[in-house]
Amino acid sequence: MNTETIPFLFRKSAEAHADKPAVVTPQKSVTYAELNQMSDAIAANLIERGTQPGDHVGLYGINSAEFIAIYFGIQKAGATVVPINLLLNPEEVAWILNDAGVKTLFYFEPFTPAVESIREKLPTIGTFIGVEQELPQMLRTPIPGLELPISSDSVAVIIYTSGTTGHPKGAMLTHRNLCFDALSAGNALKLRPDGDRFLVVLPMFHAFASLAGVLIPLLHGSSLVPLPKFDPTLTAETIDATNATIFLGVPSMYNLLLRLPEKHTAHIQKLRFAVSGGAAMPVEIMKQFEERFGVFIIEGDGPTECAPVTCFNPVDGLRKPQSVGLPIPGVEMKIMDEHGKELPLNEPGEICVRGPNVMKGYWKQPEETAESFFGEWFRTGDIGTEDEDGYFYIVDRIKDMVIVNGMNVYPRVVEEVLYKHEAVREAAVIGEPSKLHGEVPVAYISLKDGFQCSEKEIRAFCLEHLGRHEVPKKVHLVGDLPKNAAGKIVKRELRKQGEIERGIETNEH
Repeated sequence: MNTETIPFLFRKSAEAHADKPAVVTPQKSVTYAELNQMSDAIAANLIERGTQPGDHVGLYGINSAEFIAIYFGIQKAGATVVPINLLLNPEEVAWILNDAGVKTLFYFEPFTPAVESIREKLPTIGTFIGVEQELPQMLRTPIPGLELPISSDSVAVIIYTSGTTGHPKGAMLTHRNLCFDALSAGNALKLRPDGDRFLVVLPMFHAFASLAGVLIPLLHGSSLVPLPKFDPTLTAETIDATNATIFLGVPSMYNLLLRLPEKHTAHIQKLRFAVSGGAAMPVEIMKQFEERFGVFIIEGDGPTECAPVTCFNPVDGLRKPQSVGLPIPGVEMKIMDEHGKELPLNEPGEICVRGPNVMKGYWKQPEETAESFFGEWFRTGDIGTEDEDGYFYIVDRIKDMVIVNGMNVYPRVVEEVLYKHEAVREAAVIGEPSKLHGEVPVAYISLKDGFQCSEKEIRAFCLEHLGRHEVPKKVHLVGDLPKNAAGKIVKRELRKQGEIERGIETNEH
């Protein structure tokens, strides 16, 4: 039996912690032994229905013990999980299922209408499994002794990353990629197997949640609390009810938790620490959160293609604000120029990663795969720097950089300034084409409740802290900024909005 596979490591964890809770909700707990049995029954049932090693099985569902049991069950059957982004419209879901050649689809009740609307357009799917109806029967199936020989190089999961243009790409992550990343990142987090409980509100179809929220706790003997969607009040009450010790979130979630009434402060204070990833954490939000709740935030980073954790600030060492920290053990990171040449310390370039966590490639996209590497080094698409202590900083996404009169403007730098303004709740900066300047920065801002502010005031504030070319040429005050299912601000929606306003024409600036 290959020891670098998810089924092997999960079984080992389940044997060591059989009677301990693996998945906890305010209503019930599922022990490691029960979760192991559930996933064995699902695997046996899939094999009985004709699932072959290497087949692709879709999983369209919400955070729950059932989602995790199905995820492990698919892998125990030697098949590959294809998780579906819950925010996609049915046509986009159909595209992914067809692109991946999915043969069996598990779907939860809320997504029945979506599945029914595209069923005719899914020729590769022979088996549709409605979870609420069919899972109870599957779990009653007698389980034969089931330990398939699974290669650590076989693909455990294909996660489709939202493309900025065109269709998303399916990142193929092997068992070795995920096992290495879960063990290395979990050890670096210095988990207490008997005491740590992860609150997982990030959607489990997402790489951050499935690795940091499911595999890390369950391969280390900790437990997790799944929440199907993010609601600040429910999050605080669930931390209190389940004694969660670690919260995983993206920056916009921390911003919303700061708006909780005072009565919830003690609930959040129960956490041992919190982890932030998925987008750059504005220093001002981190500072306010830590001051109010006394809970420190460990900021880290990594793209889906790296399984996904590449680095984070040490739990018990020096945390540097604005830094995504040090590479996790066994992972190397470098700053390179556009030709793949390493750059000196503190000089901005592309963050590149090498290690056992780097994906096998993009499904059916050999050219895209080749373009994403300098030899063994995966190109993350992030502009960053490395300091003298080996800490990495993300300056921005390469595609988000705005070039004004030939000068680089990094939206993140402008956003950090905007967050310092007392009236600003959320901010995002994008580039807009300009006949005179090539591009100009444009800011989209939502204000805190009870605050008022004009575009003129915002621009004057920026002028005090930024170079003239960095000051947003326009400021749009909006109710809320568009976000994806993981709560990350989606800049491409703002760009689309800008194009509609301009009638897809470039205004003179």
